[in-house]
Amino acid sequence: MVPFSDMNLPEGTDVVVIGGGLAGCDAAWSAAREGARVALYEMRPVKQTPAHHTGNLAELVCSNSLKSNLPHTPAGLLKSEMRMLGSLVIAAADRAAVPSGGALSVDRDLFAQEITSAIETHPNITLLREELTRIPDDVPVVVATGPLTSDALAAEIQRLTSANELYFYDAAAPIIDADSIDRSIVFEASRYGKGQEDGMVGGYLNCPLNEEEYWAFRTAILEAELVPLKEFEPLKMFEGCLPIEELAKRGELTMAYGPMKPVGLRDPRTDQRPFAVVQLRQENQGATLYSMVAFQTRMKWGDQQRVFRMIPGLQNAEFVRLGVMHRNTYIHSPVLLERSLALRDTVREAAGHRAPVFFAGCISGVEGYTESAATGILAGLNAARVARGETPVEVPLESMIGSLAGYISQGPADNFQPMNSNLGLLPPIEPHIRDKRRRHDALIQRGLDTMRRVATELGRIPVEPSVPADAEPVATL
Repeated sequence: MVPFSDMNLPEGTDVVVIGGGLAGCDAAWSAAREGARVALYEMRPVKQTPAHHTGNLAELVCSNSLKSNLPHTPAGLLKSEMRMLGSLVIAAADRAAVPSGGALSVDRDLFAQEITSAIETHPNITLLREELTRIPDDVPVVVATGPLTSDALAAEIQRLTSANELYFYDAAAPIIDADSIDRSIVFEASRYGKGQEDGMVGGYLNCPLNEEEYWAFRTAILEAELVPLKEFEPLKMFEGCLPIEELAKRGELTMAYGPMKPVGLRDPRTDQRPFAVVQLRQENQGATLYSMVAFQTRMKWGDQQRVFRMIPGLQNAEFVRLGVMHRNTYIHSPVLLERSLALRDTVREAAGHRAPVFFAGCISGVEGYTESAATGILAGLNAARVARGETPVEVPLESMIGSLAGYISQGPADNFQPMNSNLGLLPPIEPHIRDKRRRHDALIQRGLDTMRRVATELGRIPVEPSVPADAEPVATL
């Protein structure tokens, strides 16, 4: 433990934010808007990461796109909600936008400069350019250090969370919109009927392949182009989490005897056991999302869609998230965090830590630029509320920000994977709307209405969702 008085913090600091990426900057900005005096730690450029090239805050190290800016899309809904809460990241992105169709893409240098300038000149924020290796114990803290958390701070987080290790996950499988699965081919069953007592099926769908389809599928996997790994992301594969292309390379029937084994399953169309199956696992309570079981991959996204649509029943599959393989560091959030993004009191107290600790960004289990920044807004808001003796806010699940916080705090603890914004995370509309477009529109509108109400209750002036690329920023920079 590091006593507050022993740390190099400005006098009167109310909240500490660790990490100057998108999540950390929106956390600091959000807390400062609540009147908190914020100390924001960023180790760059004193200590660089292998991925960054400048000392600017919120430097984008991958794409310059923040995904769709259209209000009727999941990514657009998230941005609309963030605008309502006064996001610094989205305001800077609107100012730094470049032509990109319906997406919000930015001039990455201008974007980072806008955010850096805003943080440096805010009267309630002090930016400290040094590596913080311990978590303060006397004030609320937001940890937003991302997937490239320094080794020293990672060890401190392990101590605080009583974890043997942070979750290092090299690969993730695709997730599919349930509405796009062909139920005339795909059948619902668990191997040997497990979990089917009392009418329960167990959340599995099965895509049957005959022998000819299996061999064609394997050939397509072997011929698919893979995403090259960056030098700073060495390949460390775990036997229990091998990419499907690695299994395909190991032998002609390795997949058929492994994740695609058909034992214990019968295709109701033929009453026969298929030659192989691809299983889909239910991802959420609303059964609107299914993941491909054991289909971690680093195939390029175009090849993933082409190859995986060869699977019977998935010929028209809509992927809400494609498979990825990269170095990623994140905590086991479903057993550690509250919906407020605070570390659970029982966990914190077991480590002898007094002050509340919040997690935001990639390290909390979300995936994507805007998702990271959105959790930063919530974590910063709640850190400031706790600092002044108020109860943290839990944003309703009907909003995209609320549903992301709900997923990482209440998601599948035994199969937790980072998640980005998608409509499948939102609670279903009741009564059920059969038409898909009308159902999606209703989900979007409900999300907007929910966040508009939340923003009003918090005293933040709701900003309407349609913001042209050349508009003035929606938060004062």
